[in-house]
Amino acid sequence: MVRTVIMHVLYEHASGYALFAVKEVEEVSMLLPQVEESVQNISKFNNMVSLAAFFPFKSAQTALENVNAISEGIVHADLKLFLETNLPRSGKKKSILGVSDAKIGAALQEEFGISIQTSGVVAEITRGVRLHFHSLVKGLTAQAASKAQLGLGHSYSRAKVKFNVNRADNMIIQSIALLDQLDKDINTFSMRVREWYGYHFPELIKIVSDNSMYCRLAQLIGNRKELSEESLEALEEVVMDASKAQAILEASRSSMGMDISPIDLINIERFSNRVVSLAAYRLELQEYLRSKMSQVAPNLAALIGEVVGARLISHAGSLTNLAKYPASTVQILGAEKALFRALKTRGNTPKYGLIFHSTFIGRAAAKNKGRISRYLANKCTIASRIDCFSEIPTSVFGDKLRDQVEERLSFYESGEVPRKNVDVMKEAVKEATDVAAEIKRKLEKKEKKRKKKEKKLKELEANGETNGDVEVENGEEESPVPKKKKKEAAEVKAEEPAAENGSETPAKKRKKAKVEVEEDNGVTEETETPIKKKKRKSEAEPAEEPEAPVSEKKKKKKKAVD
Repeated sequence: MVRTVIMHVLYEHASGYALFAVKEVEEVSMLLPQVEESVQNISKFNNMVSLAAFFPFKSAQTALENVNAISEGIVHADLKLFLETNLPRSGKKKSILGVSDAKIGAALQEEFGISIQTSGVVAEITRGVRLHFHSLVKGLTAQAASKAQLGLGHSYSRAKVKFNVNRADNMIIQSIALLDQLDKDINTFSMRVREWYGYHFPELIKIVSDNSMYCRLAQLIGNRKELSEESLEALEEVVMDASKAQAILEASRSSMGMDISPIDLINIERFSNRVVSLAAYRLELQEYLRSKMSQVAPNLAALIGEVVGARLISHAGSLTNLAKYPASTVQILGAEKALFRALKTRGNTPKYGLIFHSTFIGRAAAKNKGRISRYLANKCTIASRIDCFSEIPTSVFGDKLRDQVEERLSFYESGEVPRKNVDVMKEAVKEATDVAAEIKRKLEKKEKKRKKKEKKLKELEANGETNGDVEVENGEEESPVPKKKKKEAAEVKAEEPAAENGSETPAKKRKKAKVEVEEDNGVTEETETPIKKKKRKSEAEPAEEPEAPVSEKKKKKKKAVD
């Protein structure tokens, strides 16, 4: 008994999942040219395909999660539920699911155990569904469908850029490319300065061979006729050699060069200044590359150097790609032309590519260059994989691998047996664990400090007004204290002369001072407590006692006058 075939086509749209039932599957699959023609006509296409089910996405976030899962070939929970609910699974009829992407098709076949078709008529039906989707789904307009596609496209692209695994080494790739370009440009411009200034001072080219130094000297000397003994110190600073500076001075006196006009000299000096600034920027860029490599690939940088490591990453495309390469590929990376030429002519294949620029191959003997390059490529592969997949980057493994290469080099030269790889890796793992724990502890400490600062700032912002009120109140409470001290000091000054002389004048002065202080502190006396008033009364009582003898003396004087 021949089972009838039921075919459904899954279509993933920005607005949701759609499941379409294909009518007369046998005829449709047989007549592929007719299907291609009917795709353009909606009425003919409707006779072949009908909408079986539609699952709209609830939000843009849900749509993004689903599209990310589909792009990675993972069956999302929403898709699983949709297919379980709407896909017929009767034993009498053979069910086929048409899917446009083979990756998600394999995942669905593994999940549901159904027959999946990705080629043939499925591609044409998917094309027709994509063209007439807004007409096939009720309530969906062409404008709404295009808006959904645009929004999801933007969010998906933004997420891909944000979570790009190669984003850290992109800067390294650009930096090393710019460094190479700067080297070429500086050499070209320096040759132009040499040729231009050589008309005026041709002897300088033979004395100074360094391009950057030559440009600085052209900028310093200017007109050679103005060069004298006084400028010898300045020449020494640039050349860093007294004999060379003296040779330049002597050559300027007997030079065969032509005279040069001031305007030409100004242009040469300007151009020389540009070349010098480019050379200075190149040094800064190299320092930036060094710091970036220590963050992204510290082990590779420690093993083979920052520049060579950066070239390997740039040539591979990313650190992840380099980590995926076998050691044999890393060994000849950068020598592809020589490899294919050797394969074509059946000659000897190259022994090394970019790793030739490392110091190890240069130090090895001619017969050992191939052996050390193979060993170095092996260690580079290990270092790149550690850098790519480790959570906390450290240079411990890179240093240990470098020591191993050094030992291997000495073994080739002197025959000294190197340590075993197992022992070295055990040491490296132990050290790396300690270093990683220390780095993690420091990061946690920094995070705690940052959180504390944020908390304090939030509290200050929340309690800003109340703090202001408290400060005002504190200011009012503290203000009487210095005035009270002034008052006590005035009373002490007034009492001292009274204790010495006991005459009437100091008592009067004391009274006046007391009255003045009381007038000054009139405002504060009102706010003071009753206890303070009692103290004042007790202080005022002994001050009034000396008034009795004064009044008796006055009486005696009056009697004497009478």
